[in-house]
Amino acid sequence: MAGAEGDDSLYPIAVLIDELRNEDVQLRLNSIKKLSTIALALGVERTRTELLPFLTDTIYDEDEVLLALAEQLGSFTVLVGGPEFVHNLLPPLESLATVEETVVRDKAVESLRKISQEHSPVDLEVHFVPLVKRLASGDWFTSRTSACGLFSVCYPRVSSTVKAEIRQHFRTLCSDDTPMVRRAAASKLGEFAKVLELDYVKSDIIPLFTALASDEQDSVRLLAVEAGVSIATLLPQEDLEALVMPTLRQAAEDKSWRVRYMVADKFSELQKAVGPEITKTDLVPAFQNLLKDCEAEVRAAAANKVKVFCENLPEDSRETIIMTHILPCVKELVSDTNQHVKSALASVIMGLSTILGKDNTVEHLLPLFLVQLKDECPEVRLNIISNLDCVNEVIGIRQLSQSLLPAIVELAEDAKWRVRLAIIEYMPLLAGQLGVEFFDEKLNSLCMAWLIDHVFAIREAATCNLMKLVEKFGAEWAQNTIVPKVLGMANDSNYLHRMTTLFCINALSGVCGQEITTKHMLPVVLKMSTDQVANVRFNVARCLQKIGPVLDSSALQAEVKPVLEKLATDQDMDVKYFALEAISVLSLCSSKLCMLVQFTHSSSQTSPHEPSQCDRIGIGTCLLQHAICFS
Repeated sequence: MAGAEGDDSLYPIAVLIDELRNEDVQLRLNSIKKLSTIALALGVERTRTELLPFLTDTIYDEDEVLLALAEQLGSFTVLVGGPEFVHNLLPPLESLATVEETVVRDKAVESLRKISQEHSPVDLEVHFVPLVKRLASGDWFTSRTSACGLFSVCYPRVSSTVKAEIRQHFRTLCSDDTPMVRRAAASKLGEFAKVLELDYVKSDIIPLFTALASDEQDSVRLLAVEAGVSIATLLPQEDLEALVMPTLRQAAEDKSWRVRYMVADKFSELQKAVGPEITKTDLVPAFQNLLKDCEAEVRAAAANKVKVFCENLPEDSRETIIMTHILPCVKELVSDTNQHVKSALASVIMGLSTILGKDNTVEHLLPLFLVQLKDECPEVRLNIISNLDCVNEVIGIRQLSQSLLPAIVELAEDAKWRVRLAIIEYMPLLAGQLGVEFFDEKLNSLCMAWLIDHVFAIREAATCNLMKLVEKFGAEWAQNTIVPKVLGMANDSNYLHRMTTLFCINALSGVCGQEITTKHMLPVVLKMSTDQVANVRFNVARCLQKIGPVLDSSALQAEVKPVLEKLATDQDMDVKYFALEAISVLSLCSSKLCMLVQFTHSSSQTSPHEPSQCDRIGIGTCLLQHAICFS
């Protein structure tokens, strides 16, 4: 590889090659990431004969370097001469598949699986299968765990004799003394079963599945559950009860909650795999037990599957099974002590209404929705409100308003401001679910009442809420419904409410557009510039700065500019400051005002070690003096 140094054009490549040996990890990592550039410069012959042997011999490095190398080699086929020479990539990847760090091994296996598809059937048996056998027979568990992920990619394309050897190696790994190897085998059992012939699934895979599902390590047993679901999809219906179901029933009652959690998590896939008859006889009782499990994690996983499980029940007995077996468990979960369980249930329970119909929804489900709507956990309430449209489709908007809306209104007027805040945050979502007519009739007044709440956080959230509602319902709706009420607050005796008007105009101007802002909002803002309270006046200046970009230039010059110039000479220093800032941002400076703004900014940038005149006598007095000088 040193020969590259004779050609100046290859000097950068020589630098990259030298960096592969550098003591600095970052330099080595950078060079590895540019490995394809090095290979391209060297050519396919030198890449095969020099670069790959070099990489194989120096495989011991920092994990992040090895990870990058494993990833790069997966796309190296073209750089070594195409599929005919792809087997040259196997030695470095084999070494990487045996290292201690899991992520490096996994990436090496991923690359090996990728390049296995580029081997011809002959090369697969000559080069790839021996590699798999070496890994499967390795002294260290690291190589044996890597081998588990390679059986399924080579099995379909080899001869019957080699297939028998591969099955034997996989059987050996499934009974390995090391739990990590058995865990890797269990995780790939379902994948391997999918490429086997049906007879071998019954004769080889089923015994392995049964053994792994009874393993002493729960980490192995839970992975066997996932494999069981895959195996169930491969077997004829008549073989399921005898070959798979006894093991899965055992897993659903396993002493380890992690195994039961996996059963609950894969329950809908299992239900589809085993069919309606086994679902009625075996899965319904098992699902009931999972919903009543002593561990909250298991109950939450099962609760999350309630809707899907009920949808996939046999149609002729669906309602009976739900009302008799599932609904009593659901009623208990609504008041569960664990918030994750309640939240998982709340995310799916509304979907039951479309399955059970109007009468059952009104009689049995609505009381449960009300309980969850008043739950102390915000996520539970959000999940209920987010899915109101499911119930609306079944029972109609009037029934919904009579049952659930009073609870929402009650929460909106709760004595605790954080509860009120939570409902405000859900209001745009709720409005979208219910539609504009219903919203105007039932909830509009509530949204306006929040604008005069005694807690600032509520008023602020209510302002943002109005903006989101206008985005949802449109500017015309805002002009007819919201804007008149907001502008009416400008005459309120409480200055905080007058300031809220300005905050609302700030938020609404952008979504309402130029016409509504100029015609309706701007006159109110300009009128408020003479307010007796200084806080209102300086917020007028800030508001004009905010809505200025929405207005056209004629309105800015004729209406906004005179008001800001007047505020710039206000006796209150904060009013002056924000007026001058607005003039500067909106580029409305006259010559005198520009000098004043420039002076203000230069004064504020004076070094802290050398106090300016404004620092000594006060910024307000100083601004006033200069305003008088320029006037």
